Amino acid sequence: MWRRIYSLIIKELLAIWRDPKGRMTLIIPPILQLVIFAFAMTMEVKNADIAVVNLDNGYWGSEIEAQITAAAPFDDVYRLESVGQIRETIDAQRAIAVVHIGQDFSRQIGAGEPANIQIILDGRKSNSAQIVNGYLTNTIARVSTQAYGGPIVEPLRVRNWFNPNLEYNWFTVPGLIATITLLTTIIVTALSVARERELGTFDQLLVSPMRPLEIVVGKAAPGMIFGYIHGSFFIFMAAVIFKIPFSGSLLLLYASMFFYLLAVIGIGLFISAISATQQQAILGAFVFASPAILLSGFMSPVENMPNWMQTLTLINPLRHFLVIAQGIYLKGLPALEVARNTAPLILIAAVTLPAAAWLFRKKST
Repeated sequence: MWRRIYSLIIKELLAIWRDPKGRMTLIIPPILQLVIFAFAMTMEVKNADIAVVNLDNGYWGSEIEAQITAAAPFDDVYRLESVGQIRETIDAQRAIAVVHIGQDFSRQIGAGEPANIQIILDGRKSNSAQIVNGYLTNTIARVSTQAYGGPIVEPLRVRNWFNPNLEYNWFTVPGLIATITLLTTIIVTALSVARERELGTFDQLLVSPMRPLEIVVGKAAPGMIFGYIHGSFFIFMAAVIFKIPFSGSLLLLYASMFFYLLAVIGIGLFISAISATQQQAILGAFVFASPAILLSGFMSPVENMPNWMQTLTLINPLRHFLVIAQGIYLKGLPALEVARNTAPLILIAAVTLPAAAWLFRKKST
């Protein structure tokens, strides 16, 4: 039995590697995805353009304008001469926010009266606008504390656990170990049977001495191999290129990755078993992968989703392994928590792999 499985594994690996398109699929897309996800897809706001309408000739109006100009997230700070220019500036998207300082601002502070500042945000960029609003609010609050005689040093000091400097790559790159590994593994496994059907060799495989279980193992092994290769590559890149600290156990990460890959391979083989062509298999892989990424917590927290959708995410292997990868990397997730998040992966694999074997058996009868 093992000799037959070994022969099928070698055949699968050679079929993938000898196909120029197969080699390109395994090499180029993961590298591009790493660059795009790690550098382009970020929730940080950098080099934002801000406009200021300062109608106040006093000290505090000038101080707030100077503090905003010096703030790191802001690239260009435009000075507008009148309130009438605000609409034009926002409509033309020359600035994501406009700070309006009234002409009585310093006088009101000097008299001990409440002084207001208006912040106009571009709602078309809602997420970035809210982040910019936070930056502006903090800057104005610091100046306000000094203006009304409060302590110059803020009474509250915020310390961020696990990611002290709020480096966005520390959150993104560990998630890429799970995300891009899923994309690569599911494509490799989804194409395996579909390729055989297009070449006309699938019927020969079914009438061979190999049993459906042996076919499943032989088809699953290349996905496991390439999944570990890509996962190891991203772990290496995270340490060498992105300098992300590794706080947990590498053994736990690789052990949980085994069951994660099994779950993904089961889904990929199921897609492959019901696909008649490679085009259908690729389409099926992306039909699964796109919602899997969106519902994993990689883009937005699962807790923010509706209750019924949170329940739906429990069948998504990426959701569970994302918690493991980011937890092991950033906070040294203990073995008990790793096991708790690995258990759903085992259940998913226990359902999808036998389902794929059943489809193979059905095709052979």
